Order: sequence, then C-alpha cells, then structure tokens
Amino acid sequence: MIYILEDDDSIRKLVTYALESQGIATQGFASPTPFREAMQTQIPSLLLLDIMLPEESGLEILKQLRSDPRTARLPVIILTAKGAEYDRVEGLDAGADDYVTKPFGMMELLARVRALLRRAEVGSELRFGELQIFPERYEVLVGGEPVVLTNKEFRLLLLLAENEGVVMTREVLMDRIWDLGTEPENRTLDVHIRKVRAKLGDAGSYIETVRGVGYRFKV
Repeated sequence: MIYILEDDDSIRKLVTYALESQGIATQGFASPTPFREAMQTQIPSLLLLDIMLPEESGLEILKQLRSDPRTARLPVIILTAKGAEYDRVEGLDAGADDYVTKPFGMMELLARVRALLRRAEVGSELRFGELQIFPERYEVLVGGEPVVLTNKEFRLLLLLAENEGVVMTREVLMDRIWDLGTEPENRTLDVHIRKVRAKLGDAGSYIETVRGVGYRFKV
C-alpha cells in the first residue's frame, strides 16, 4: 500500500490512477487529518508527501514521522514545486529518501517509486552480478574484493544503482551529489564517473552514458 498526501485533487487522482494501473494499491489524502487517522491502522510501504499542505507543512509531518519508531524508516518521496530548491534541501535534511519536482511525468514518478520500494525490500545490500553495494556500511565489493571509493564516488554509484534503468540527468546528479546545477564547463561529474568505472573494472560497464542527457545504471 502506498499513501499519497497531496491537496491538489487533480494531481492526487492522477498519481493514484497511475500507481493502481501498475497493480500498486494506493490511497490518497487531501489533508493531514485523514492521513493521520489512516496511519493509526496501517503503515504504508511508501509515502508520497506534498510540501505545501493545509493545516501543517509536509516538512513538519516528515519530521514527526522520522521521530516515531514505527515510521522512522518509512520510505518517503517529497513532492516539491519547480524551483523550490530550499524545500528540496530541507526535505532531504529532514529525512526524505527522494524528491520529485512538479510538474513531473508519471513514468519518472513510477520509476522513482519502484526504485525506492526495491531498495527498501533488499535492505542493507544491493547486488548486481559480481557487484555488491552496502549503503549503510559505505562498502562496495566486486567479485568479493573491496573497492575503495571516495565519499562522492560512493554516493554517485549508489544513486545510479538505486535508480537502475532510469536515466539520471546531469542536472539531477549534480544537484544530489554536489548540491549545485550543471554548468557547461563543469566536468566534475564526468571525471567522477570515469574514476568509478575504472575502479569497478568490468562492473563499470553497468554505468551507461546517455549522450546529451546524463547517465544510466543498467545491468
């Protein structure tokens, strides 16, 4: 079961329809009060949480969820307005697992939801052939042998792996890892990708270049 707390009726109904069409049970809420009532009887597998809500902000709700042992590890994707960089940063700092910027495409949202659900299911390990990634330990193994990555190299690999099959744009990758947008002359991302590929050996081929767009992790 996925919950969506979104006061915009059209967005809430569209997202609910898209998720249910994929066989994912979904329940929508227009305000925090009915959402809280539902949480008393059932904790969802994932929450889509709007930032701007009546009664109280989504950020306050997120902080409360993270302070409650029952929901401290509940996967949460925040929905933010385009250009609301402060909300995105504050949401991630408050414990959100991911964010999607409005207006968003349903295919992108579905891919983010699947990636986060998959991550929650596998728990402490991501495995792709000979490649093993342990998010909580900041550890990477290839063929059982440890691979030494810098903090940003590890975060970059993890972000791509968690979104397997999804094309991650340069702008999104730069924003998530370095907290800044892509500049035409900035080759930082490309340098880090090249280093990660080299350190992973044959498993480095899992990171594909999508020319003019960004990168994709594909096994």
